[in-house]
Amino acid sequence: MSKMDQMMQILWMLNSGRKITAKEIAEKLEINIRSVYRYINSLSASGVPIIAETGHHGGYTLLNNFIKSPLIFDVDEKAALLHASIFAKEAGYFLDEALNSATAKLTMYSNQEQEKMIQQHLQGFEIIGPDESSLEPLLKKLEESIVKGTSIEMEYHTNNEEQSKSRVVNPYGLVYWKQNWYVVAFCHVRNEIRTFKVGRISSLHQTGIPFQRPQSFSASDFFMKSLFPQAEHKQNLVHFIICGKTSAVDAISQHWFLKYHLQERTNKNAIFLVDEEALHTYVPYLLFPYGKSIQVVEPISLKQKIIDVLYELIHFYENENFTDGECQ
Repeated sequence: MSKMDQMMQILWMLNSGRKITAKEIAEKLEINIRSVYRYINSLSASGVPIIAETGHHGGYTLLNNFIKSPLIFDVDEKAALLHASIFAKEAGYFLDEALNSATAKLTMYSNQEQEKMIQQHLQGFEIIGPDESSLEPLLKKLEESIVKGTSIEMEYHTNNEEQSKSRVVNPYGLVYWKQNWYVVAFCHVRNEIRTFKVGRISSLHQTGIPFQRPQSFSASDFFMKSLFPQAEHKQNLVHFIICGKTSAVDAISQHWFLKYHLQERTNKNAIFLVDEEALHTYVPYLLFPYGKSIQVVEPISLKQKIIDVLYELIHFYENENFTDGECQ
């Protein structure tokens, strides 16, 4: 066990609330009692308020509520946590007040030199994200229902519905993906687990009715599997191969959709396995921005589809459908 680990063990032992002697610590950690004294002195020098009492009934105790102070983080750890809080806020994190309180403690319990270094870490570090402030009340209620294990009734509308419909669901987990929040829940209307976009919930209230969450259920796993079903469960799968500049092939291979279908990658080539419908309806438009930096090797049907789409665009603009910047 490292010195830092042993010091942390001593800190947690002191936080138990009872008086503990150096001999007890040494026996518990199986170290020399002189090492205990050194570690106690090091903790005290770092600002840990350890109270030492001498005599037959003496020992060490920790000042009440000290453990609530984040004094055990070094500068890099504090900077990392503050960076993470910036990401969370820009993602529309719904416990903003608690997050602000937590990050305030990170700087509150830092000395001037640490504060200066933290500010240097944070200078120029900014995240531009979507404005999700309108979702905060919904996200708070959803998170509370997930923690309590109680169902909710919500007004929800899909892309195909103009009017929202009432649904009772058991919320299992929240997922943040591609700058949007989703709740994975058991839907009592469909009698199955489904994914709901939080932005399409117009209102909700907590019913207080308890439910049993499936053991070992992962909301993120369910979410990703619903987006990208396993190949063995799909029909009409087709390989397509591209080659070209390494930077372009890298970008395509890392695309949020295609990276889940990448089968093989070499320096200038990439092989994907997708269903036939996606190959001819989605992939051509995905490849357009890369122009002549990449080339479709196969199948021929994908090459032909790209040509067809280009001719459709040429025909569209040749027909002069726009006049002075406005549609006729």
